[in-house]
Amino acid sequence: MSRKRATRRRFLALSGATGIAGMAGCADRIESATDAVGGDSSAETPGGSDDSTPGLTDGVPPLETAFDSRDRYRKPGESFDDFADLDRWTVSQGSGDADTDVVFDGEQSFKLRSNGSENIVAERSLEGEDLTETDLSVAIRTTTPQSIAVNLRLVDQFGSEKVYSLREIRYRAPDVGWFRTSPGVFQQDDVDPSLDYLDRLEIQVLHSMPEAELWVDDLRTHGTPDQGYVMLSWDDGMRDYYETAAPLHDEYGFPAVQAPIPRWVEQSRDGVMSLSELQERQDAGDQIVVHGTHDPIHELDDEGALDERLRNDKRWYIDNGFEGANYIVHPHNSFDRTSLERATDYHYCGGFNQSGSVNTTSVYGFDPLALPRTIGHDLGISKRSVDLAARHNQCTILNFHTFDATNTMPTADYEALLEHIDSADVEVITFDDLWRLRTNDG
Repeated sequence: MSRKRATRRRFLALSGATGIAGMAGCADRIESATDAVGGDSSAETPGGSDDSTPGLTDGVPPLETAFDSRDRYRKPGESFDDFADLDRWTVSQGSGDADTDVVFDGEQSFKLRSNGSENIVAERSLEGEDLTETDLSVAIRTTTPQSIAVNLRLVDQFGSEKVYSLREIRYRAPDVGWFRTSPGVFQQDDVDPSLDYLDRLEIQVLHSMPEAELWVDDLRTHGTPDQGYVMLSWDDGMRDYYETAAPLHDEYGFPAVQAPIPRWVEQSRDGVMSLSELQERQDAGDQIVVHGTHDPIHELDDEGALDERLRNDKRWYIDNGFEGANYIVHPHNSFDRTSLERATDYHYCGGFNQSGSVNTTSVYGFDPLALPRTIGHDLGISKRSVDLAARHNQCTILNFHTFDATNTMPTADYEALLEHIDSADVEVITFDDLWRLRTNDG
């Protein structure tokens, strides 16, 4: 692939016509900070809008968003099954019933429950359906997050399979709510399934808990893009990235998405990039996005305090000229229903539902603030994520912190990963690029 830098402005110019658990958060050895960093910005911060993409700004964005991205893009693509008729569904493991009280859209959802520690499997016929060059998304809700995966398994009439999988849900109980997932392909048989000659669709809920329950609703279809994508996401703003990884990125022309912690920057903490170094990396093509106060946001019960934190966190990035402030990496991958509702006042896109396993997404159907991400601790898993993105035209977001942490692969492996990405049929992108794809809606 070309080694030209994939900056946001180049992307806009090229596409203007269309447009584990211990590793899941930041490295355990790093001390958390508790105070937000304030500032004097107002909501009138200038930021020119890109007219072709709602919410995409040219320059530093305003403090507040112009619309609720989760609401505007809650029903992408075309409806495939609204679960109004459950007679077409059979539950072969666990149990399933209509629920008229907990609903994403319409009159009822499909509530699935495990029989103790067993997995859940529900299926319906796909005879006569053609899902060639088609991705799927579904609204889900669970009161038993964390150690759970959700698969959408397509099986053709010859027995070949294609499995889309969300490998982990980081939504925090008890304040759970709905989110849309559009998982990428996790595995597919060597003999490609005949997607125009299908037998069935299975919804599988895999878990390692005493019990599990999951609501599903509003299954939808989406087209697939013309290529695959990779995002290289570096959290906490560590000097390890600046000194070791950034020169490699510059060699290959790959942008990174960086999510620094404001308080650590202001304190000039050892091992953390300075403000000028972060600004230098933005000028070099990296995107600097919000990570904010480094405490789990779901622990805030008061909505006023939650709003103040989100507002002050974003203000620091705006005050310092960071153009990626419309995007957020939830600290410790912590979020719940209330925090997502408030986050839409300040951010259009972010996440994550993070896993140590391959955990990819389609680009047209994901929840804007609950993207999946893969921990970049293992070269083999990361390469497989890239290969699946290339083969199935999906996006893999790989996460790193610092090379001496268990949640980040060693330096030599990272260099090998970048070489692998360079030889793969993928483009390295930023949040701006992914947001443009998402709003185009397939």
